[in-house]
Amino acid sequence: MAKYKPGLQAESGQAAVQEPIVSKAEVSQSEQDMIYTVKGGSILMFGRLVNTVSRFVITFVLARMLGAEDYGLYNLAITAATIAGAISVFGLDTTLTRYIAIMNVRQDKAGIWGVIQVGIGFSLLLSVLFATALFALAYPISISIFHEPRLAPLLQVASLVVPFLTLSDVLAGATRGFKNMADSVIAQNIVQPLLRLVLIVIAAVGGLSLPVTILIFGIADLAASLVLVYFLNRHFNLLRSLAQGKRNSREILGFSLPLWLSDLLTTFRSNIQTLLIGSLDSIRGVGIFSIANQVNLMSNIFHTSMSQTAKPLIAELNDQGAHKRIEQMYQTITRWVVTLNMPIILIIILFPSPIMGIFGKSFAAGAPALAIMGLVNFVNVATGMCGTVLDMTGHTRMKLANTIVRVSVGILANFMLIPRWGITGAAMAALIHEIVSNALPLVELWFLYRILPYSWAFLKPLTAGIVAAGVALFVRFRLPVSDDLISILLQMVVVVGVYLLVIQLLGLSIEERKMVNRLRRRAIGLFSAH
Repeated sequence: MAKYKPGLQAESGQAAVQEPIVSKAEVSQSEQDMIYTVKGGSILMFGRLVNTVSRFVITFVLARMLGAEDYGLYNLAITAATIAGAISVFGLDTTLTRYIAIMNVRQDKAGIWGVIQVGIGFSLLLSVLFATALFALAYPISISIFHEPRLAPLLQVASLVVPFLTLSDVLAGATRGFKNMADSVIAQNIVQPLLRLVLIVIAAVGGLSLPVTILIFGIADLAASLVLVYFLNRHFNLLRSLAQGKRNSREILGFSLPLWLSDLLTTFRSNIQTLLIGSLDSIRGVGIFSIANQVNLMSNIFHTSMSQTAKPLIAELNDQGAHKRIEQMYQTITRWVVTLNMPIILIIILFPSPIMGIFGKSFAAGAPALAIMGLVNFVNVATGMCGTVLDMTGHTRMKLANTIVRVSVGILANFMLIPRWGITGAAMAALIHEIVSNALPLVELWFLYRILPYSWAFLKPLTAGIVAAGVALFVRFRLPVSDDLISILLQMVVVVGVYLLVIQLLGLSIEERKMVNRLRRRAIGLFSAH
């Protein structure tokens, strides 16, 4: 195996070092990396698919029963709880994933136990503090910012949910540190949304109220936390003395601080749109935009699944200095993610009005915003997991600087565009933010390690997508087609069919076919072994 120069370490601001020539043994290792990522990504994708479908059904039920305005109130309350929960996590979910992955390889049980203690204890303490603050400030926030007194009691109910949101996220990060994706999938992507769906359906029979709906959200997250505690205990016995832990709190919290600030700004940026729409546009606009955003998330399942799975592996490879293997995984995952997501993104961009119409007439105004959000998702998947690679190679200060820039740009764009164009302006601001937020780490990874997420094979899904979009536009504007449901469904089928046909015609290279065959054989072996 080729040896890497010791100077190539994961420290922020350090220059890139020339990579060695890759040997046959390293190619085999790269295949093993992808086998692990595909296996874990498949598990995560299944869970996220269940989660997304469940949430879609929940969204549909709530939207139809509550209407745009009450659904907007519900989303404002949940958004407030989400922001408080994100503050409380303190970046410790990602920190636990990284430190546990490294310490587990080193068989440092005292270090693992110490990291778990610091992560759970510190985040729970913060969650109680911020939940109390949200409860106390509920009425001033509702009246002064949103001019809506009905929101205040909902914010107070939402404050009770904050500790459960925090605990489940930190526990999920801990289980992922043991390179087990199934645990967090079962808890957060299956148990949580399915239990929430069942409870909402039961509550809907007797008449669904907003406070009960928010409480159900918290109960489902509590259930997920209990499941995660059970799984974490299976990987690492939690019934041991606290004194056995090596609690390097200063190092752990020092690593988490820039991550926390970055994640906090990211969470604030992603939720500030909800808050700004509510204060600058209308509560009704909050409900409509939330539906558009929820639909768009369906096309992001595979991307987030693969990125989440790759985190502990990237941390390990970076600790070994194996950056060439990181690059190979980076390029392959990007190409696969774009290939799988392209048909869904095309359907969202080309058919936004029929999709929004499913939720009722009061949500039809969100069609332009949904089309723009499809472009947002394309930018996200087409730039690969650049942010994940930057995180797991230790460049947390650089991530913080990036986040300050992109959040500032995003907030400025929201303030400029929402008053003028409402929810469509919010979608345009999201597009500007996504371009900036992905361009920064993309360029930085090139200067640090000379790696990019692109190879010539990346042009295949792009070409297929352009051809499919062109055929769809030709059918719509040149042929006599109607706007009824059957016609729209047929047009969607044409888009997907043309895309798959072009992908088939372009085919796979010999190297790609060899890789896929090896991955298939080894993945089958790994699955059958379990």
